[in-house]
Amino acid sequence: MTEEHAALSAAPRFAVIGHPNKGKSSIVATLAEDDAIAVSPVPGTTRTSRRFALQLDGELLYELVDTPGFQRARELLAWLRAQETDASERPALVAAFVEAHRNDARFHDECELLRPLCDGAGILYVVDGAKPYGAEYELEMEVLRWTGRPRMALINLIGAGDYVGEWRAALGQYFSIVRVFDAMHADFDKRLDLLRGFAELDERWKPALTRAVTALTGERAARLRQSAADIADLLCDVLSFDARQALDATAPDDAQRQMLQETLTDQLKARIRRRESRARKAVAERYRHFQLSGGTDTDRLLETELFARESWQLFGLSRQQLLVTGAISGAMAGGGVDLLLGGASLFLGAGVGAVIGSASAWFGSEELAKVSVLGQPLGGKVLQVGPVGDANFPYVVLGRARLHHQLISERNHARREALALDLAAAEHQMDQLAPDLRRRLARQFGKLRRDGVSDERRAALAALVEEALATSATAEVSGRE
Repeated sequence: MTEEHAALSAAPRFAVIGHPNKGKSSIVATLAEDDAIAVSPVPGTTRTSRRFALQLDGELLYELVDTPGFQRARELLAWLRAQETDASERPALVAAFVEAHRNDARFHDECELLRPLCDGAGILYVVDGAKPYGAEYELEMEVLRWTGRPRMALINLIGAGDYVGEWRAALGQYFSIVRVFDAMHADFDKRLDLLRGFAELDERWKPALTRAVTALTGERAARLRQSAADIADLLCDVLSFDARQALDATAPDDAQRQMLQETLTDQLKARIRRRESRARKAVAERYRHFQLSGGTDTDRLLETELFARESWQLFGLSRQQLLVTGAISGAMAGGGVDLLLGGASLFLGAGVGAVIGSASAWFGSEELAKVSVLGQPLGGKVLQVGPVGDANFPYVVLGRARLHHQLISERNHARREALALDLAAAEHQMDQLAPDLRRRLARQFGKLRRDGVSDERRAALAALVEEALATSATAEVSGRE
């Protein structure tokens, strides 16, 4: 036995079994955090058993086996019963069936789903609680009982019907644990609850699954912290970006300069958009979402591009809160004058700074970025657009990133449709932050703009972003196409 195989054998393993098209692959994708697993409404998508291991930092936590659905349960059970002499032989007879029919195309699916059970896997039997219970399922459940393996039944909810009660009554006769589990919408806490249920199937699995729950909880906290650092890096970058071009020795006329200014503004916006896109990709990959692609999830996520007025209304601060924030930032700057004067100004500086800060926040939103003509050391001049000076800009970027993080972190790996949300519920979402957090963000944005980026200021901003992410946006998240 290889070292790798020994490691896999030591970890809890669960075979996900059931009728075709009952959500088996969705459950595997969710629990294995693997969005590359094929999830399809077409029956029979899974034809061979496939193992999916969940590992963190090189440690194998558990393994799931995606199996085909039963095709000939009646014939299988008849074969087993024909060979039986007493109940103690049943698990061995199941193994004998697999061996006897391994090259029989008629029982290909049955052999594929039974083989991992013969190798020691536990059973997760999946049914669709939106469809009525039928006696034909008893054939499958009886075969699974013959294996002697620990068994749990999961009632998945695929459609709008509700037959959970009758399914519970039937499944309880064959399985020691019966749970309702919506594979497509299960959040992190529900996944942990299910793992704790697995631990009750066999006491030998409990230490490993307890470690798995602890490791996954720690990993989730790490993903939040790492995502906050990604978003802080985004903010530091976009607050410092500018676009420049050398001017001809002959001064351009006003029309030419206006055209150049517009070109540089477009270049600056494009650079910021690309940086935002890279940050979103980084955050998605923190949560093991590798299949999200542009044109669906990313581009349709917010349904409005970064520099559209609607985006600023939805994801930045409201006018009222922007005024308050601007007043705070202005008071800080004015307060510096008071300190320099040793208080002799009787805090006049703070009062004037508050007025100037409020005016800048209110009126500055009409001018996105500063335009400057700079001299060069070797002569000549450069037209520079940026950095973006609008007071609301960092809040818009953070608001969008915060909502994207919520959608990604709450999304399980079985879902394949584009991310979507109720935009109306997201309006002025940065207003939802606690006033104290908004004040601290305002100070940090002011330091970055005034003093530039440093490791210390980047780390301080990351801590504030983590605090903002920990308080989820309240927009209603949906899964509509």
